[in-house]
Amino acid sequence: MKTDILGVGIDDLTLPEAVEAAGALMAQGGFHYVVTPNPEFILSAKKDEAFRSILNNADLSLPDGIGVVYAAKILGRPLKGRSPGADFAQLLCQHMVQTGEKLFLLGAKPGVAQQAAENLKKAHPGLQICGTHDGYFQEDGPVVEEIRAAEADVVFVCLGAPKQERWMVQNGPDTGAKLAVGLGGCLDVFAGNVQRAPEGWQKAGLEWLYRLIQEPSRIGRMAKLPLILVDALGARLGGK
Repeated sequence: MKTDILGVGIDDLTLPEAVEAAGALMAQGGFHYVVTPNPEFILSAKKDEAFRSILNNADLSLPDGIGVVYAAKILGRPLKGRSPGADFAQLLCQHMVQTGEKLFLLGAKPGVAQQAAENLKKAHPGLQICGTHDGYFQEDGPVVEEIRAAEADVVFVCLGAPKQERWMVQNGPDTGAKLAVGLGGCLDVFAGNVQRAPEGWQKAGLEWLYRLIQEPSRIGRMAKLPLILVDALGARLGGK
């Protein structure tokens, strides 16, 4: 049962538990998709009913953002912790090495997915990456067919929210994949174009601050994030 955080259901799982759950979904057969809500997702979902529905119908919903964890605490529904999409993806890659399942990378600027693929294969010897495609395409059909032809089991969809979530719902079943995971800008991280915060910053819940220092242009987006805490406090005081 998911934990309701301001109208968006979140699975209360540790990272290892999340990977185990993803493995179980793939073993079931059929198509499944994973979302990684952060505070921006939840704020957007508050105004966008269609996006909220996509998030709430996901087979797995992981809290990617310390703001989601803090909001859960304020609401009196504490989560086991944060499950960053990048960390989940790395653990899922290790799982795929063991099971022999194949991965397709979709998104980012031309060349980024290819570099991400090389780095992931180095980090996870034996990982089968069956194809890549950048996020600069006009028609879905050829991309869907490319993924199907590659016989991908898992697709990392990195098109940014809410585009990637809508893409997974609309096109995922036609790719023939077992699992699609919406991962935002993770391909740039895997390619080495964006550096994640040092572990100490991550453990302190300050990865957002490290990212802001790296990219000051994100100040406008970051300034909105405390709103989720205000909304959570309002909901708690209002008895919701």
